[in-house]
This record gives sequence, C-alpha cells and structure tokens, in this order.
Amino acid sequence: MTDPESDLHLLDAYSRAVVEAVEKLSPSVVHIQVSGRRTGREQEGNGSGFIFAPDGFVLTNSHVVHGSNRIEAVLVDGRRYSADLVGDDPDTDLAVVRVHESGLPAARLGDSDALRVGQVAIAIGNPLGFQTTVTTGVVSAVGRSLRSQSGRLIDNVIQTDAALNPGNSGGPLINTRGEVVGVNTAIILGAQGLCFATPINTAQYVVPRLIRDGRIHRGWLGIAGQNTKVPPHAAHLLGIAGQQGVLVVAVEPGSPAERAGIRERDLLVELDGKPVSSVDDLHRQLTEERIGRATPITVVRRSERIVLRAIPADPAYPINN
Repeated sequence: MTDPESDLHLLDAYSRAVVEAVEKLSPSVVHIQVSGRRTGREQEGNGSGFIFAPDGFVLTNSHVVHGSNRIEAVLVDGRRYSADLVGDDPDTDLAVVRVHESGLPAARLGDSDALRVGQVAIAIGNPLGFQTTVTTGVVSAVGRSLRSQSGRLIDNVIQTDAALNPGNSGGPLINTRGEVVGVNTAIILGAQGLCFATPINTAQYVVPRLIRDGRIHRGWLGIAGQNTKVPPHAAHLLGIAGQQGVLVVAVEPGSPAERAGIRERDLLVELDGKPVSSVDDLHRQLTEERIGRATPITVVRRSERIVLRAIPADPAYPINN
C-alpha cells in the first residue's frame, strides 16, 4: 500500500518542476497570426513560436508562415508586432521571423541529443495571443521519421504524449530545466497521444542558414534514417568510430542514394572518410559544397563494410535522369 503523504510529496515535486520550467520559458512564447493567398484565395491562420534571440528573432513552423504576406507576433503581455519572414525550410518544418524590437525575453536552448524516453516533456503554446497554454507528458520515443508538407521525411523527430492544442504548432517543447529541446510541429489526427517535435539540435543547424540565405542549401541523398548504436565488439571488428551510425530505414525512388546502391537496413557509418554517428551529423556533413560531387559513402551491410559513391543533389532542383 502506498503512503498518501509520500505520493503527495512526489506530486508536489513534479508540479513545482513544471511550474518553474514554464515560468522561465513562457515570456518568450509568442502567438503568430498570418494572412496570405493559399490555394488561390486569401486565408488567415495562426500558430505559436518562441523568441530565441533578444533582438527579435522568432522560431516557428514553416507551415505556419509559408506563403503568407502578413505576419504579426503577439507576446504574452499583449504587445503586438509586425513581423518579417527571414527564411523558412519546409523540409524540417522550421521558419525564422523577426520583429523589429530589442531587449525581448529569449528562450534558453537545450540539447535534444540528451533526451531519454520517459523524460518529462512540456509543450507550451500561445494560441490566443494573451494566454499561455501548457500540456505535459513524457518523451515517448526518439529517432522517429515524419513526412513534412514538402513531401520529404524529417528525421530524428521527437515523439511525445504532451498534447498539442490548436494553434500550438511552432511552440517550444521544453524539459524541466526550462530549456527548449524541440519545436512542436504536428499531431496525427485520429491517433490520440501522438505528437511530434523537430529536435532543437536540428534547429540550431538550420536557423543560422535561414538568417543568412533565407533557405537551406543542402546536399540530399534521399534516405530516411535513425540513430543506432553498434555493440563495441562489432564496432571494433568493422572499424566503426564512436560505435554509432545511421540506420537506413527508407530510400526514395530515383534518389542519389538509390542510384549509388544504398539499401534499406544499411548502416551508414562514414561520409567521405569522416565518421557519421547520427542523423544530425549526416545533415551537417551534407553541405552545399557536396552538391553535384561524387562522395564516398561507407555502409555496413550484413557485417560487410562497403564503400559506395553517391552524388548528392540539391532538393530544390529536379534530378536529371
């Protein structure tokens, strides 16, 4: 039989942790209102976002602001600002907008690679513009793949059962320290408890490039992958540095990966001789400079180490047959 007083103490500790985390982060959460021509007619929409730099840079979802011609950001205290679209990346469902104001409360960013299944997750949004909404749950899974509205797969997505309220898309997913670990991006309708977030480590790679170029120039292979650990003895025998790699879970037809001979269930461990230990690591190495250049890719297939040569493409341009 459990001790009611002990249970109450645990509940109080949990509640305190959530309250303190929300109080740290909520001033940086904004409500985003947009209007623009979509599907041939004028439409309005809304979502959430959060300030990540005190000079007015806001991170949100691409699908919230893509195609809009007017963007407004409303802070939790009711202040309303006109915002400009700095850049968006439909392939990761991330976008940066900016309000021209300084000294704004900025969120603290955490490390999404450190997340563990079962860890407390807190989703925050500002769907009404004047009231922060909070839902809590746990990290249900990491390393998921989710198809974005562009048709590309977003890799290494965080799955959580912290419910997303309408208009909360683009808001932060935080840990109990009040650090942003993900950007809430989608809920699968009809599947209760399945909510997803783009990892903040992916966002930290994407955001500087959106600020610089307005879009992402990336080499594209056409695979969906998930982070996988390799047993120490197998890593030693196969010469896998770091005992980690990227397991290929899907290969897109007609992609550079398919042309190179990469198959599902291959374990991708090196790109151009450099270790690949995670999906984020692979994304970082598939830079603009690799587009159109033959690149050696090392995979492990049925305990055999194989070197293939792929020519990464720019997904913004069609692949020539």
